[in-house]
Amino acid sequence: MTTPIPTGGSSALSGQVLFYKNPQPLSAEDHGGLGVKQIPQPFGFLREAHAVPVTVTEFGVSAASYPIIFVGEERTPVAVMGVRQGENLYVDSNGLVLEDHYIPAFVRRYPFVFATDEGSDRLLLCVDRSAPMVSNQPEVPFFQNGQPTQFTSDAIEFCKEFERQRRATVDFVKILRDMDLFEQKTVTFQPRDPQGNNTGPAQKVADYWAISEERLNALAPEKFLELRNNGALGACYAHLVSLLNWSKVVNRAVRAAPQQAEAVS
Repeated sequence: MTTPIPTGGSSALSGQVLFYKNPQPLSAEDHGGLGVKQIPQPFGFLREAHAVPVTVTEFGVSAASYPIIFVGEERTPVAVMGVRQGENLYVDSNGLVLEDHYIPAFVRRYPFVFATDEGSDRLLLCVDRSAPMVSNQPEVPFFQNGQPTQFTSDAIEFCKEFERQRRATVDFVKILRDMDLFEQKTVTFQPRDPQGNNTGPAQKVADYWAISEERLNALAPEKFLELRNNGALGACYAHLVSLLNWSKVVNRAVRAAPQQAEAVS
């Protein structure tokens, strides 16, 4: 990996990432006077994200709070934090994640992110210039005397580790696909009145990909051992256990709506 702090100037960036509105390659030349400050709602940016990517190493701790599902053609694993687009049920009115719920690394690295420099394979450390905690009157600067501060160096290391775990997650998903362990699933809820009577037909919450417990149990012994020996088996079971959290997410959504509901997956 090349040095993630460019010497100056701007580079064209490829791709778009959740939360980031104006990512810029971080440099002393362009951002020498910037840094971060405390803000009243530190996770306010998360309020409109109903699903957040997680890495395979986070499955165990995430499974205690959220359903972990796989989405899209890439089968990206995400932690479900809401049932409606643009509504996160785990961020309170103060812009804080509700107590005792895990905050994914994807969220904790904000406002930093690695981006691909078009025309090369370099990864550049970028900062979202539009992030509310980025300020030209910082409490913690990005640079001092033209050099990254300890805060920035720590951010680089965090993003490096996140990138390693992201790549490990891609490898994990490939193993699951090669073993044909994915199946499509649907989660629905049944609207009910305060007396518990049905008030209409069951409503679909989401279609998603999941690991098939039946296919997992039917694996040939050598394939099952392969999953165990490469560390993937624990993540598979954490994912399966996490799906029990669908009822929690749906019930949170129902408490914010006029109707009561019962999750059915």
